[in-house]
Amino acid sequence: MATANFSLHTKDRKRLIKDRLVRWIVSFGGLSVLAGLIFIFVYLAYVTLPLFSDNEVTWQPAISTDIADTPVLTLVSDSGHDSVFFFADGGYIQQSLVTGKQKKHRLPDGIVRLQAIDDKTLLTVDNKGRYSALKPKLQLDQASGDAQLIVPELVEEQWISLPSAELVSAVIIKDDIVFASIDERGILQTQVLQHITTADASEPSFIATTALMPTAIEGAKELVLTPDGRTLYVRSGNQLVVINRDAQSLQAREVVDLSTPNGANVSGLHLLSGAYSLLVQYDNHQVWQWFDVLTEGERKLTPIRSFQFDADIAFLTPEATSKGFNVLLSSPTTSDSAPNSFQLQSLYTTSEKLVAESPVPSSNVLDFSLSNNGHHALVLSNGAMHRAYLPNEHQEISLSALWQKVWYESYPEPEFIWQTTAASDDFEAKYSLVPIAFGTIKAALFAMLFSVPIAVFGAIYTAYFMSSKMRRVVKPTIELMEALPTVIIGFLAGLWFAPIVETHLPAILLLLVALPLLSLLSGAVWYAIPKAYTSKLPSGLHPFTLIPVILIAIYLAMTFSSDMEVMLFNGDARVFLATHGIDFDQRNALVVGFAMGFAVIPTIFTIAEDAIFSVPKHLSDGSLALGATQWQTLIYVVLLTASPGIFSAIMMGLGRAVGETMIVLMATGNTPILDWNIFEGMRTLSATMAVELPESEVGSSHYRLLFLIALILFSFTFVVNSLAEWVRQRLREKYSAL
Repeated sequence: MATANFSLHTKDRKRLIKDRLVRWIVSFGGLSVLAGLIFIFVYLAYVTLPLFSDNEVTWQPAISTDIADTPVLTLVSDSGHDSVFFFADGGYIQQSLVTGKQKKHRLPDGIVRLQAIDDKTLLTVDNKGRYSALKPKLQLDQASGDAQLIVPELVEEQWISLPSAELVSAVIIKDDIVFASIDERGILQTQVLQHITTADASEPSFIATTALMPTAIEGAKELVLTPDGRTLYVRSGNQLVVINRDAQSLQAREVVDLSTPNGANVSGLHLLSGAYSLLVQYDNHQVWQWFDVLTEGERKLTPIRSFQFDADIAFLTPEATSKGFNVLLSSPTTSDSAPNSFQLQSLYTTSEKLVAESPVPSSNVLDFSLSNNGHHALVLSNGAMHRAYLPNEHQEISLSALWQKVWYESYPEPEFIWQTTAASDDFEAKYSLVPIAFGTIKAALFAMLFSVPIAVFGAIYTAYFMSSKMRRVVKPTIELMEALPTVIIGFLAGLWFAPIVETHLPAILLLLVALPLLSLLSGAVWYAIPKAYTSKLPSGLHPFTLIPVILIAIYLAMTFSSDMEVMLFNGDARVFLATHGIDFDQRNALVVGFAMGFAVIPTIFTIAEDAIFSVPKHLSDGSLALGATQWQTLIYVVLLTASPGIFSAIMMGLGRAVGETMIVLMATGNTPILDWNIFEGMRTLSATMAVELPESEVGSSHYRLLFLIALILFSFTFVVNSLAEWVRQRLREKYSAL
């Protein structure tokens, strides 16, 4: 007998080194994957966390000044380096907020009195008692890099007489000026100076048109004109008259009672950016936001949300480019001789978020103003100017704005809305994650309803009933479908399959029910045929008997689809659905369910088939030997043993469906709506990232919110996989005795 040179008891140093090397490589690979997942999670959280962090107000060193009077209007440059103070007597002072350098000027043309209409416009009165309006601005001088004050010149034709005017307001719309005034009798009138082009372009010319309110408004205390000059708000105590203006007339739209249930009185009105909302200030430390709501076909001014403060509101200034506003709160001290303390708070209306707050380093405040971009606040006190930097970052984002219903401007009720861009500068960003999270669940659900039965039952038949020769062909073919790019599936679904569904909608609906029933009926017929005939068919070819039935059913349904549409839907299925309150979109959840289900089937099938086929042969043989039928063995032995693997397959398919991007991007209308209607589209989290991330500004709220969406998807996948593993382990322990 030949002597063996190999023994399991013999120390093999090379084998030991290889074993340890491979173990180290495998361990390193596993730890690298885990480290990579942790790094992705940490990075996504790192980009997302600033959305919910507090903004810190930074106060710059005080700049001394000799200004002792309260200005009527203060301008602050967007850089925060320059300021201009306009005074009631027509003088103004331009002073640097960095060096303290000061220049004093006066407005020309005999102007003797100034009045601030809003944070941008001045109402001017000359020595003849005539009125005009101008809008000074600070703009950057490209040559010197300093802010330059631009004060438009007023020509003779831009002055109007308003005899006996008690309240006056004006807005400048390009080259036109709209004046509104209320005289001592309570008569409201508007005058429009409309610029016209003359033959001599160097000589500006204006045409004046006047409109009168037919009824008097008694006791008017405040007059506010919207920037477009089409709406006027006149306040008399707690009563507000809303007036619409057209070219020739003024018409009262409604009279609103502004008083609150606790009896607080109105102390001031302010227009929020865009002039769609009215901020109403009360004497009980409250501010309410009101805007128009369409009720029964009519627009009515409605109280929407309130902001409660714990001190007197000394100043309230809306931001020029956002839906936020800033307040300066005055808290009197207990001692009569001690000065008041002031608190600066920055708030955002839509998210109801306190963006930033800070104590003011001054106890005697004369004026408070903001730069046009809202990043710089200026507090003027006796002898000093205090400049603060307000980051105001991500003020639109709060947990309530992301996950709860929000009442947006001009909407009839609170809703979940995702809308991040618009053409108007007055756009109110809508960042509710609910519609796109709902769309993700909807797309995944319809895809799973289509794919799970086909994939699992196909895996059962392939692993348990199919001949080994045929299995060697079918299984690799289905696994090969996994390599099909999803962009191709989405392309075919959106441009080829969706029009077919729209054109042959009755046939598609019929086939959804008919094909499963025909398959069961075909099986029953095959079972009823004598075995003398069925046994002649070679083993493994039985599934091919079902293919002609399916093809004939599809052909007949498509051929007679128009006839069924006439018979069942009065000739037009889409109109029939619309009359019953069911909207139809060509790229809808039905199309996505088929397309994404087609992409998910290989994943579920492969894992489930391997789990069923891996059930030990002796278990099924023992069951059959004890007298159980094939179906009893399948249900009570094979499927129970393979249940951990089948569950894992379904969970893997769910994870694939949730994270799918290209199919839902190309096969849906990408409409972020909350509707379970299978004929409506949706927008998913992953599609939102793919569409909007390339267009978002780096570091913006929109940009970081897309990273939050990625974090949500990542976390969901982690939770689903963890749950699947936990259930799989429990099922394995439960059926391990088999």
